[in-house]
Amino acid sequence: MIKNFKIFFTIFFFAAISGEAQQTTDVSEVVIQGQAKKFKKKKENPAFAIMQQVWKHKRQNGIEKYKNYQYEEYEKIEFILGNIDSAFMKKKIFNKMDFIFDYADSAANGKLELPLFLNEAVYKTTGQNSPTKRIKKEAVANKSSGFEDNEIVGITAKELYKEIDIYDNTLNFFNIGFPSPLSSTEGFSNYDYNLIDTVSVRGEPCFHIKYFPKRTEQLAFTGDLFISAEKYAVVKASLRSTKKMNVNFVNGIFTELEFEAPDDETFLPLKNTTEINMSILRKNRDEKGLIGKRTVSYGKYLFDQNLDEKIFEPKETEELKNLKKPDEYWEKSRSDSLTTHEAGIYEMVDLLQQNPKFKKISKIYEVLESGYYNVGHAIDIGDLYSTFGFNEVEGTRLRMGARTYFSQNDTWRIQGYGAFGFRDNQFKYGVEAKAMFNKNNRFMMGFGTRRDILQLGVQLTTDNGIMSRTFASSSIISRGTNALLSSVNQSNFFVSIEPWKNFQIRLDGTQQSIKSANPKSFNTDFYYHNELRHTLLDTHFTLSLMARPKAKFAQTGIDRYEHSSLAPTFILQYTRGLEGLFNADFNYNKLQFLYFQPILLGSWGKTLLNFEAGKTFEAVPLSIQNVIPGNQSYSLVPNTFSQLNYYEFVADSYAILNLEQHFNGKILSYIPLIKKLKFRELAFIRGAYGTLSDNSKNINVEGNRFSAPSSQIYYEYGFGIENIGFGNLRILRVDFNWRGNYLQNPDVSKFGVKAGFQFNF
Repeated sequence: MIKNFKIFFTIFFFAAISGEAQQTTDVSEVVIQGQAKKFKKKKENPAFAIMQQVWKHKRQNGIEKYKNYQYEEYEKIEFILGNIDSAFMKKKIFNKMDFIFDYADSAANGKLELPLFLNEAVYKTTGQNSPTKRIKKEAVANKSSGFEDNEIVGITAKELYKEIDIYDNTLNFFNIGFPSPLSSTEGFSNYDYNLIDTVSVRGEPCFHIKYFPKRTEQLAFTGDLFISAEKYAVVKASLRSTKKMNVNFVNGIFTELEFEAPDDETFLPLKNTTEINMSILRKNRDEKGLIGKRTVSYGKYLFDQNLDEKIFEPKETEELKNLKKPDEYWEKSRSDSLTTHEAGIYEMVDLLQQNPKFKKISKIYEVLESGYYNVGHAIDIGDLYSTFGFNEVEGTRLRMGARTYFSQNDTWRIQGYGAFGFRDNQFKYGVEAKAMFNKNNRFMMGFGTRRDILQLGVQLTTDNGIMSRTFASSSIISRGTNALLSSVNQSNFFVSIEPWKNFQIRLDGTQQSIKSANPKSFNTDFYYHNELRHTLLDTHFTLSLMARPKAKFAQTGIDRYEHSSLAPTFILQYTRGLEGLFNADFNYNKLQFLYFQPILLGSWGKTLLNFEAGKTFEAVPLSIQNVIPGNQSYSLVPNTFSQLNYYEFVADSYAILNLEQHFNGKILSYIPLIKKLKFRELAFIRGAYGTLSDNSKNINVEGNRFSAPSSQIYYEYGFGIENIGFGNLRILRVDFNWRGNYLQNPDVSKFGVKAGFQFNF
């Protein structure tokens, strides 16, 4: 966790603990309805004729019609602690910090609201629609309350707010899909519409349509649409979530969108306002909660200018340029002046940062969140959550590590760990150093080495990292016994660069020796030129091409903080093993591909798709062969097969597909009593196919023990219940897994239950 987030999230902690293509109808036939009315058929609804024209004309509105465009945004994000009363102000936690309530303001309900955080920013956006579509959003100015790194905090706060297009069929809030009231595919299946009247909005004659969800339990909105009577474009729209909305940590969402008409053909964004009401343990709307407000004003539009192509090229370390501006600049740039209490946030947070008690509380939260304890503003001790582990070889395992950490802007880092197993009485270690030499293209180099006991074969497309450790070799309890561990001595050197945004090229050189950590139960011996070998010597180079289109990162240091998004992941890896280099035993070539994609499906929730395929072209020993990843722990581990034992399937060539559908409570919301629990349902199916050559079997002493899922596709399936908890703290997920075939294999698990925590909305 980046250190300067601590004020923002610690205050959120305060809030938590305190709250215990269709047939067209002639629009000229529309009859205005003065009151809400239900229609048996949508074609009988006069609002339907208007909506058809909106769908027909929506591509003619906005910035898409121009060759290129430029505009400026002023953005204000603020967080407020709401529903404060005298009893709350007297709580012991605020002793010696009660000065913060001097900055509180009266709310409409008679209670107080305490402004906690304020971020102001100005951006310049330049876009091009033809001949190729490109867009660049550049920060011009930024001002945050009490934070050293304005860009990081601003991006983190804004992560709560997704940019939405009211014309889209699905609106993205918190990476959860809500059907848009303007959806041409799901609008009339999810909403009822009533044409109320014709009104004037900023001089534009508009149809006023009220809409509301057919079922209050579904993820949908209620609100108003103001549609231009001449151009059938949205002039104004409001979206308010239902009281029964089932989203973690969020009690309610309200969004208002306004558009302007600079000419008779164009409608452009004018102002967006979004308010989010959040809490963790809150049980009713009158208790304390965190209110987040974001206001964005758009202006200074320019179209079809003679743009220089170089404007879209990355500039020198854009994220580090000075975004501080004098007060005079902000007075001119604000679309709305700050209130007295908003302006006081800057002073209040500065005082809070200097408060000893607040420093202690924020320090505790920082350690709990990150797993690291900072010493002397230079060293982090941790990861504390990896301190204790257990496996069949090491028995009880204790681990302690440390890393350099001066700030989130660090361009170099050294980290390492030491571990000891009380059963094998062996000391293990790992150390890695890396440095970034160019922040613009993120050119980096690094080197590391380790000696450790690892569970290999639980990940197909590996990251070649020295500091990583598999879940399987440190799990406390697991299904069956796991003695299939390896002793690994490994050294790695890497160099990477991002020649284009979100596209990384990385080259790894790895030298390693691998042998069984438990020869009595796990035989990895192999034949090398008819000679029996116990230890594999391997030297290989891996070229990785990684693309993350539209992913968002906070790029201020060597370790990037990625913000959650629906960005896909593409990885293409080529590995070349070189016999004789550092006494390596084998020449081999391996090609691997990974594709991961979250997909919003409107009212049907979200699909997580993961596909991997690969091939090793030569026969190699088990230690460096492709293993279909199993999971014998009782924990949820993405992209593994829950009912598969470790090393049950080994393959020269493989293809796996993992489909997981999260329905966001759509089905359970129909079941009486159950729907009150706000559980959400999910379903999944996983499949793997592979082949293993006779040469690959024969090279291993016990090669006949291993096989690939070649006679038929191995599959498993199941369903899960997520969002289990209380109040707004619903972070537990439980999966029920069934094995579909290969039931004749020894010691198979036909059914299993997995559980884990997932911190998402």
